[in-house]
Amino acid sequence: MLRRRTPVSHWQIGDIAVHRIDEIALPAATGPWLLPGATPAVVAGVDWLKPSFADPDDHIKLAVHTFALEIDGLRVLVDTGIGNGKTRANPAWNDLDTAYPERLTEAGFAPESIDYVILTHLHADHVGWNTRRAPDGSWRPTFPRARYVVAAAEDAYWSAVEVEESRRQMLEDSVEPVRAHGQLDLVDVAEGGTRFLPGLTLVPTPGHTPGQIAVALTSGGHRALITGDCIHHPVQLAEPTLCSCVDIDPAAAVRTRTRLLDELADTDTLLLGSHFPPPTAGVVRRDGDGFRLLPAAH
Repeated sequence: MLRRRTPVSHWQIGDIAVHRIDEIALPAATGPWLLPGATPAVVAGVDWLKPSFADPDDHIKLAVHTFALEIDGLRVLVDTGIGNGKTRANPAWNDLDTAYPERLTEAGFAPESIDYVILTHLHADHVGWNTRRAPDGSWRPTFPRARYVVAAAEDAYWSAVEVEESRRQMLEDSVEPVRAHGQLDLVDVAEGGTRFLPGLTLVPTPGHTPGQIAVALTSGGHRALITGDCIHHPVQLAEPTLCSCVDIDPAAAVRTRTRLLDELADTDTLLLGSHFPPPTAGVVRRDGDGFRLLPAAH
């Protein structure tokens, strides 16, 4: 199959280079399922969402991508998307065949070059490329020398809770093989954040999942925050109380989102949305009772 190259968006945070590695644009039906409160009427009332973040029919646009970082001589991947050839209950995620590995390599991040994989949380659309199918049919780590990093609280939750079959399948094909190969590192993330690498801090963002983290970047007086799923879509800036249908603790998710937006508002911190379609990044500004995103160049 001929794979069409996708231009890579990138941003410079001081000495830290951030590259968006695209996997797929999600179908229009994803929005009403994921954020049921983001109705066309609500979206139509937020005029700055169009054309980048909403379509002409006032449906939100969503995407799956990961962020590849060059930081202090290390190559770091934040989240790993959905993955190829995996059985998933969501039809948009099932048995994919995308050019994600080629895009990653073309951006200068060949799988064997990755030092760290930071997982914001353990959901199927954030851990899928943790592994890929080996010739013997088993699932093996995609990044052979990387340390895969997850919050200890996140791992503890999914290890203890009773999960449905689709979730069990995801853990078995995308998380447990990494553990079995001795590449999974569990990190205790402090309430105020934990510095993991120079210029990179893991920030607790509970609600969507109990141990979810965001990734804060700081270098040369510049700052950025990679959201994970504490903010799925820019409409949640205008309406921070809008929750995802898969938030485990919606009240905590609202508290986390509101706190983060309040901290980011009217600063120069670049917000990098883990599911925001292009232009993906921007700065947060207060707008009436809510906030808005001013897109940044890439």
